[in-house]
Amino acid sequence: MVDKLIRATAADGGIRAVGVITTRLTEEARQRHKLSYVATAALGRTMSAGLLLVSSMKKEGSRVNIRIRGNGPLGGLLVDAGLDGTVRGYVDNPGVELPPNHLGKLDVGSAIGRDGYLYVVRDVGYGYPYSSTVGLVSGEIGDDITHYLVSSEQTPSALLVGVFVGAEGVTAAGGILLQVMPKAARDEELVKTLESRVAQLSGFTPLLRLGKTLPEILTQLLGDMGLVILPEVQMVRFHCRCSFARVLGALKMLGVDELQDMIVKDDGAEATCDFCGEVYHASSNQLERLIEDLQAESV
Repeated sequence: MVDKLIRATAADGGIRAVGVITTRLTEEARQRHKLSYVATAALGRTMSAGLLLVSSMKKEGSRVNIRIRGNGPLGGLLVDAGLDGTVRGYVDNPGVELPPNHLGKLDVGSAIGRDGYLYVVRDVGYGYPYSSTVGLVSGEIGDDITHYLVSSEQTPSALLVGVFVGAEGVTAAGGILLQVMPKAARDEELVKTLESRVAQLSGFTPLLRLGKTLPEILTQLLGDMGLVILPEVQMVRFHCRCSFARVLGALKMLGVDELQDMIVKDDGAEATCDFCGEVYHASSNQLERLIEDLQAESV
């Protein structure tokens, strides 16, 4: 099943629904960062959440950043998702592993920690980005993002994200987001109905593993509420905007003395992108050219 995102409405436009499958991109992140089981689940859930959040933005080039930092051994994580369907991210301590929780599931909450914060930035590409910080509720990602939507954006929401990872890698990942739009926000029964139906689901990934498609999952939740699935299907993927040119630009900012020191001590420079794990090598000759550029600019 390919990674993709679909949008829908229900209750005469009073409900906005989005579903996303992120199995392949989560597996790519796992391989790139050499993630443990629990780190894969944490990052995969957050990448799904990022794509779901950014899907409501309208301006081309819009992006959402989600930073989570708790008091657990995972340290923290950062995800960057774009309206174009691209997403990337990393965790501070990718090798951390924990035993399953009392439900026999990956213990993401303990890995992240329940004391800490969730920081969300919405950037439309100009002006000051909108940012908000809320305290963590459980460290389980879905609960924390839902808390952010309700407390910071005042939008009644239900979010369900999940990752199933085994010895063969990630075999199911994704999520759904249901939101009550402003015109229906005062309908308390509608809000309760959404919360109840999401709570009744055994999880998102079990449905994918049973072969359920996104339209089938949304129909199961909202089929009796005037569900309208929009025709556009958006492909999503893991993609990083790093490049060797950007690495050289960053190295140039270190200045002449630091670059000369790299040439003498290391015969070049090596840089690793935090977001995707790509390793870039700059030779002594390339560093020499950066020094020449800096010296020419100072004349």
